[in-house]
Amino acid sequence: MISPPDRISTPVIHALNFSPWKRSVVRQCFPGKRVVFLSDISAVPADGTLVVWGMRPIPGVLAPGVKLLRLEDGFLRSVGLGADLIRPVSWVLDGSGMYYDATRPSDLEHLLAEATFTPELLTRAAALRQRIVAAGITKYNIGVCGWQRPAGARCVILVVGQVESDASLAYGAPHIRSNIGLLQAVRRAYPEAYLVYKPHPDVIAGLRAKGAGEDEARQWCDEQVVDTDMGTLLAAVDEVHVLTSLAGFEALLRDKPVICYGQPFYSGWGLTRDMVPNPRRTRRLTLDALVAGALIEYPLYLNRSGDALITPEAALDALLAWRAGTGGTVPWWRHCLRMVLRLVIGAR
Repeated sequence: MISPPDRISTPVIHALNFSPWKRSVVRQCFPGKRVVFLSDISAVPADGTLVVWGMRPIPGVLAPGVKLLRLEDGFLRSVGLGADLIRPVSWVLDGSGMYYDATRPSDLEHLLAEATFTPELLTRAAALRQRIVAAGITKYNIGVCGWQRPAGARCVILVVGQVESDASLAYGAPHIRSNIGLLQAVRRAYPEAYLVYKPHPDVIAGLRAKGAGEDEARQWCDEQVVDTDMGTLLAAVDEVHVLTSLAGFEALLRDKPVICYGQPFYSGWGLTRDMVPNPRRTRRLTLDALVAGALIEYPLYLNRSGDALITPEAALDALLAWRAGTGGTVPWWRHCLRMVLRLVIGAR
């Protein structure tokens, strides 16, 4: 398991192929270290430390003894989308794999399987969870429309869409890997339920491509919602069905039943119903133990107004102030930037 950034022994961190907008955030993740950005891994010396984004493959052979670290978005990220190039308040750092790679244990999986969660830490986790739920905080904190549960509906199920090209499906969904496949599976299992489908916000924004057959979603659900914030939606439904979406974790925070058709990091610990169980995960965790591992011990939280690392509680304060300042809406200039991003990058 990788140590916290201040315990990494090498004084220099080599960072491979990071886009310019991420570089200041990378530096913030390694206080007291010199970060060197490069595009050729041959420049990483033996016994050095290399950091890459997500599950990007390594283009070549590393020198002997190089320690590989991976960075990725955290679970309380921002007010707005990462695909909009909005600076995060949390990333995660993993030296074993990545939390959404179910094919091997990540640092988070090791932590959840082995760590001792003290009463003090569990009390802290419970308080953090209660604040998140009371404030309606989620990963992106966008959406301004309310949602009314249909009158007379006995069972309302939320089915959460994802970006089908994301690594979380490639590495964490052994069977169903499409949004339409998930919807069809839920409809077959619950023919009388009221199904609400929520596409991924990156897809809604036109920044990522729709999934194969996703235009047919309305044939398999009773309602499709677009600009409803996830916190409001989760509070009003009876169950949440996901492939590997973080919305399943957010539903657990709100004591909602969660059915997983993939193997997200929060599955396998006795808190979810798992259609594809992960045989490595045998420990039974309380919800607050899961929160302690996933929201307190694992992520790095980033000060928005400086270069320091902060506590999850301080990050939550920052998200609340940030959201209050925006009202959860997307400013006009952000829509213009999205048009540029679509032209330059395209919907992937």
